[in-house]
Amino acid sequence: MNIAEYASYDALGLAGLVARRDVTPKELAALAARAIQAVDAELKSVVETYPDRIEDLDEDSLGQGPFRGVPFLIKDVFGHEKGRKMEFGSRLCRGMVSEVDSFVMTQFRAAGVNALGRSAAFDFSMSATTESLMFGNTSNPWKAGCSAGGSSGGAAAAVAAGIVPIAHGSDIGGSIRIPASWCGGVGLKPSRMRVSVGPTVEEGGFGYAMNHVQTKTVRDCAAMLDCISNPQIGDPFVIPKPAEPYAILANRPPTQLRVGIVLSELLGARVDPEVASAVIAVGRHFEAMGHVVEIANVDMGGTETMAALQKIFFFGFKERLGAYAAKTGLKPGLDTLEPAIFSVYEWAASLTAGDFMGAWSRANTARRTLARFWSAHDVWLSPTTARVSEPWGQYNLAKPGVTAENLISACWHEPVQFTIPHNIMGTPAISLPLAQHSNGMPIGVQIAAPAAQDHVVLQLARVLEQAIPWKDRVPPLHVSRVA
Repeated sequence: MNIAEYASYDALGLAGLVARRDVTPKELAALAARAIQAVDAELKSVVETYPDRIEDLDEDSLGQGPFRGVPFLIKDVFGHEKGRKMEFGSRLCRGMVSEVDSFVMTQFRAAGVNALGRSAAFDFSMSATTESLMFGNTSNPWKAGCSAGGSSGGAAAAVAAGIVPIAHGSDIGGSIRIPASWCGGVGLKPSRMRVSVGPTVEEGGFGYAMNHVQTKTVRDCAAMLDCISNPQIGDPFVIPKPAEPYAILANRPPTQLRVGIVLSELLGARVDPEVASAVIAVGRHFEAMGHVVEIANVDMGGTETMAALQKIFFFGFKERLGAYAAKTGLKPGLDTLEPAIFSVYEWAASLTAGDFMGAWSRANTARRTLARFWSAHDVWLSPTTARVSEPWGQYNLAKPGVTAENLISACWHEPVQFTIPHNIMGTPAISLPLAQHSNGMPIGVQIAAPAAQDHVVLQLARVLEQAIPWKDRVPPLHVSRVA
């Protein structure tokens, strides 16, 4: 197998070759390493590789799940694999090592993937772009010097460029879906608590954060959700799960649904006309399939709600960074944190329990207001992001003048306008690369459904993948073009 052939397969396709013994996991690992060498000097999507998972791979150590032997990357966030470095994209955490396996890592391992390295992420995943002083700027494979999105930008760029067919991502405000949208991939944020974040954390980001993957195909997305959505000991609650696997349900078209098209400027960000047109076009496809489609107006409380979320996300941030500093022997400061992060660190120290409870109440109001949408609709159809990927610097927290006080208006409101409602509600939402902008950049369209209806999102995604296929789109910065 040559590198272009390797990059043409999705994850299940490669796993099928391994199962038939047409290729070995070690051969696939070597191809992934060659792919990194071919494009990552320009892409900057991979921050570390593991020799014991490439040239020294023990194939007997791999799990027996449906993705056995498939090269995989873990996002540089949280503490996922015992004994491996996890630095959160931050100089403060340089050299920090995970002390235990996370539940999601245990399930990734059982799925059979070969986690052979770490993908790039921004300082504590606080940004919608992956541009950092720690590892440099991750480039969009569609145009050098443009953002890959964030915070799972390294993962999405690596998948889009053909380095790996599947990679770990996490999402507290759009961090799986934004990179999928800007890099032209598939990115699902599952329902709240669909994927356990234990054992060291009860709920990620007080219930707002979820783990899953960046993929090229819907079938990979569905099959991995089957692998990692098993309730774990000590989980605070368990949400309903369908009787059949997602991989099976995804291939079953849904019955007639009520689709609401959401183009409301929820945070005041103007929607690019070409992006809006792409969403309307998908609505027409749904109408042709027999679904009922209409324009829907939505309100989430605007920037006041975002200000409340900022207090929720960073309540205890000072203590969190203090714990990391104790492990690394470093101190939070401008030499270890990016300026905006240091500003947030200092601002977070002033937050009180009263501030947190007031913010929690505001978020509750926003969640219930947003949820009125589901009384009249079964499906949320919107842009993933108001605009397509833009050059580095637009959403970079390191740009001059960004502080805790203006973080929302300076860097957050435009990319997360359509994604963060689903973190607030805990609803499943997926970004699909259903159109291309006239400037050549991918346009992501977002589909969401009520909580616990992940299978409905996957069914609609699979139908659209067949109706508006994207598999033949290959970005300029792709291993098949340069190797």
